[in-house]
Amino acid sequence: MDLRIQRSVVANLRNRPDAVESGPFVLGLDLSTDSPHINYATPVPGAEITPADVRGLVQAFQALKPRLEYVVSCAPELEKLLLDAGFAVESRNEYLICTPETLAVPPAPEGFELFEPETDDELAGMIAAQNDAFGGGFTSTPADVERYRRNRAKGAVQVAARTADGQYAGGGTAVAPNEGLSEVGGIAVRPQFRRRGLAGAITAAITERLFAAGGDVAWLEASGDDSWRVYERVGFRAAGQRLYIAKY
Repeated sequence: MDLRIQRSVVANLRNRPDAVESGPFVLGLDLSTDSPHINYATPVPGAEITPADVRGLVQAFQALKPRLEYVVSCAPELEKLLLDAGFAVESRNEYLICTPETLAVPPAPEGFELFEPETDDELAGMIAAQNDAFGGGFTSTPADVERYRRNRAKGAVQVAARTADGQYAGGGTAVAPNEGLSEVGGIAVRPQFRRRGLAGAITAAITERLFAAGGDVAWLEASGDDSWRVYERVGFRAAGQRLYIAKY
């Protein structure tokens, strides 16, 4: 599964609008944003990597912060090369996977609607709710909306949560599947709507749509014990290790 996950990350980053190939690395760049969680690199599994390759990678990021995310077992010698080049570990994360056999789809919590946003206003509302949930304030920009539309056109799944009186409560996304596998991410619920089962319902709704479209594995990362329990309840199980590492 590790190799399959890493191949899917490579494919996803190659699909970014400003992607760059630098030796054994793929930089998944989208210059409409400077977010390091969107603009990062990953190694091509099985490729030999040298210190010169790492120097070339740093140069390829130009004004952006050099940053990587990858499955550890697919490049076991890379971490030392990066540390020697001045990188620092951000976090070590366990990824979880879900299959059609393990998925459990709960109903939407009472008082909430789960739907796929279509209009610019709906997309902006979901994005603003996600940003607010992650501490960035209830904001979105036309560039954000355009990025989500572009991802949708490539096969991404997007699910928003809204209250009966029209307040955007949260949302989440999944990248376009590659070889039947897709990453679920950005699962977010604004603080005033938490502890009601909404995060699990959003995660399950996205995953269900992926499987309905022919996918066979969904994967994601948990940011802490609370989110781990949420994802386990809807059918995700621990499967491997990933590393986040950046040069400051």
